[in-house]
Amino acid sequence: MSTSIPIVEQLPSLPTEDVLAALRSAFTELAAGTAIQPPQTVTLLPGGGDVIAYQAATSEAYAAKLSPYLPQPDGSAIVAAWTVVLSTRTGRPVVLCDSKALTVERTAATTALAVDLLAKSDASTLALIGAGAQAHAHLRYARAVRSFADVRIYSRSLREAPDGTTLTASADEAAAGADVVLLCTSAGEAVIDVTALDAGTLVTSISTNVPRAHEIAPAALPDLDVYGDYRPTVTASAGEMVIAAEQGIWSPKQLRGDLPELLTGACERPSGDRPVFFRSIGLGIEDLAVTRLLVPSS
Repeated sequence: MSTSIPIVEQLPSLPTEDVLAALRSAFTELAAGTAIQPPQTVTLLPGGGDVIAYQAATSEAYAAKLSPYLPQPDGSAIVAAWTVVLSTRTGRPVVLCDSKALTVERTAATTALAVDLLAKSDASTLALIGAGAQAHAHLRYARAVRSFADVRIYSRSLREAPDGTTLTASADEAAAGADVVLLCTSAGEAVIDVTALDAGTLVTSISTNVPRAHEIAPAALPDLDVYGDYRPTVTASAGEMVIAAEQGIWSPKQLRGDLPELLTGACERPSGDRPVFFRSIGLGIEDLAVTRLLVPSS
């Protein structure tokens, strides 16, 4: 019996449609109860920093991603991640994957899935806040689910607009009048005034490992149609939701739905009367879904 474990140190290029299909399947499995998604766990490290563990399981495989956040003396931070997948038939590891690129792909694809389910069918104007790897991946996946004719981008570090986009002077300028606003920053506090947006505008947020991080103001939640990636975990971890609940201005019961519910018609669609907010915190089931594409038998 071979004892070697496939190690994927560089994620291969994966077809966008395959990643989106894998995530649709995974979230549908969650809705059917044939997949398990435990809450993420955070272990605080002595001297600062933390390690977040993301787990998930299906009838065939179990996955765990470990993501350390390690602050450095110069104010920066090292963020890394590795995912191991075990066969639940043999108990043996079937793949070990450097999750840096995997995290970018699955996070952007999850956001695109939300755009497909929550944005107007004729959405044509996109605002992208951020200019890092997540922002580039978000733009690529968002274009796979809607035909955006007008793409605006804002980042404090950006001096020149990428091809096919328009650079704006502020985040709020980019978001004004947009059909979809993708927040892809490492900010720990609000980056746009979401209450100033038109009814029906979809705002998505991923935020960072920073405790209680949020890209919109917690006080805005009562005025939005709020959705998340997975109801049991997002309301316990998303910074703006935790803070709003602590302040007594919003309750997890006001979450209108999550991706498993949206995919199976088990929750209400946006009302059309208010801006729509979708929050993703990252889930082990997303990592497991994409690693299935690396090792199909898992």
